Amino acid sequence: MDLSTNYLGLDLKNPLVAGASPLSREVATVRELEDAGVAAVVMYSLFEEQIEHDATMHDHFIEFGADSFAEALSYVPQQVGFPRGPDEYLDHIAKLKAAVDIPIIASLNGTSRGGWIKHAALMEEAGADALELNLYYVAADADVSARDIEERYIDVVREVKRSLRIPVAVKLGAHFSAFANFARQLDHAGADGLVLFNRFYQPDIDLENLDIIPDLRLSAPHEMRLPLRWIAILDPLLECSLAATTGIYTSFDVLKMMLVGADVTMLVATLLRNGVGAVGFILEGMREWMEDHEYASLQQMQGSMNQLTCPNPVAFERGNYMRELHAYRPNI
Repeated sequence: MDLSTNYLGLDLKNPLVAGASPLSREVATVRELEDAGVAAVVMYSLFEEQIEHDATMHDHFIEFGADSFAEALSYVPQQVGFPRGPDEYLDHIAKLKAAVDIPIIASLNGTSRGGWIKHAALMEEAGADALELNLYYVAADADVSARDIEERYIDVVREVKRSLRIPVAVKLGAHFSAFANFARQLDHAGADGLVLFNRFYQPDIDLENLDIIPDLRLSAPHEMRLPLRWIAILDPLLECSLAATTGIYTSFDVLKMMLVGADVTMLVATLLRNGVGAVGFILEGMREWMEDHEYASLQQMQGSMNQLTCPNPVAFERGNYMRELHAYRPNI
């Protein structure tokens, strides 16, 4: 049974990729993921804010008190701030590359154009096989238009691509008014792949203390339908790779994503909830289903149910939405 696929130009033994998560923080855990069968690992993200914080703190302590005594020029106090800053992140890439044989994909999270982008090249130098550019921006400024945001993203992608030889995937949220058009613009700007979809962090309110509190929730299985729909629509339109993420728990979830045109699926929530052993169950379930349905390889099925090739293309658009609403009967 041939489960191999190609993502970002990387030949992978199967479509299961461990997505960006705390699991990549320990070398031993990444070794476990490789042994369990994952084909590649996306590292936890290095944030634009971490890079800028690190640079600001360094400049401050280098210059602070320099006019008072000569020894101050060599005094750099212990910095307090984000865990694992830029230097530690680059060291960790090198450690993971030395520890495992599967591709290691670095992750860089930001939205503005600036000095932080140079760290993409440093990640490449550290040994990363590819870069996942996580463009996360909450459009809260009423003076910023949708076109402004799209152009900002495209500029960042072009700038990163100019500085790298390794492939670049772009991880996106789904909150764009004309997503197919925007995805095609990113494809033309040089993105080697799109990762669909990022989930925005949603804060909550503490009613007793009247305070905003963090509330990080793992994805639920039903959330896979959003990337499934858009990958089916985009697969016939784009040249770049497509990765599915959010709500992927079972072998059936992975198979569905392959059918609509995904090249890989990113696993996070199922690994955090069910452990590394979930990988083996997913792979075995895929093999059983493919054998039962007489598929010898993933390539035979990939894209066979996208919007261009499936028996009912309208199912991915408005017509099916209207039909389902009229047909629904509540169980009261």
